[in-house]
Amino acid sequence: MTCVDSVSIHVGRSDRLSTVCSGFDAMVGKRGRQMVAIARTAAKPVTSLGGFFAMAFDTFVQMFQRPFAWQEYVMQTWFVARVSVLPALLLTMPFAVLLTFTFNILLTEFGAADFSGTGAAIGTVNQIGPIVTVLVVSGAGATAMCADLGARTIREELDALRVMGINPIRSLVVPRVLAATTVALALSATVILVGLTGAFLFCTTVQHVSPGAFVGGLNLLTGPGDIIVALIKATLFGMAAGLIACYKGTSVRGGPAGVGNAVNETVVFTFMVLFAINVIVTAVAIQYTVS
Repeated sequence: MTCVDSVSIHVGRSDRLSTVCSGFDAMVGKRGRQMVAIARTAAKPVTSLGGFFAMAFDTFVQMFQRPFAWQEYVMQTWFVARVSVLPALLLTMPFAVLLTFTFNILLTEFGAADFSGTGAAIGTVNQIGPIVTVLVVSGAGATAMCADLGARTIREELDALRVMGINPIRSLVVPRVLAATTVALALSATVILVGLTGAFLFCTTVQHVSPGAFVGGLNLLTGPGDIIVALIKATLFGMAAGLIACYKGTSVRGGPAGVGNAVNETVVFTFMVLFAINVIVTAVAIQYTVS
């Protein structure tokens, strides 16, 4: 074997070895990228949850810092109230009338139609008020706040505020969270009042219940403790909805399409969290209100 043949054999072996190594590297690189993609997908909910709690903690800290953005707070309170009051009133009347009508059918069978006010008070104060507040705050108020902040985010207004030394949490997030809390509290009281009024009119005009008996039964099983619990629920609803909407709005990625996705996610997450809060607070408070 000549030196030329030996060199040719070594070159061929090195070419084959480099080809095998390149294929191995490509296979490992592909699988590595797949593993990284899977890990990122699995870690995304945890990352989002951590970011939400970090923003919520920062929001609570900034609530007590001065100066407070009073003008933004008043404007956002009026904005959220404007988009929430009418849907809340339109939802309250059918819910209250349907509950009262169904409950009175049962009471009529026992000859106790005069206790219709008791059933209307229990249903409206304990459940209709919080549920309508959940639906309206998450479906109208939170989505509007998320869309507003999302549009500001994709236009890089929040980055511009940071460059100018203005904290977006203090100037934008805190007023919106407090505005959602204020409107939810007022909305719950309004829903309870309108629901009881609608139930009273329906019972006295359609089902011929005595007005005095209806009013006399309102506080038979429903006391101040139930009203306080309902208002506490509304406060927690508004605060949770405001925090979720602000977080989704300030963490938007992907341009206008990302804003639309953030609004949809705000509705879903707000529904889930608010109904969970309703169940937990009701289960805890019933131990005290019943006794």
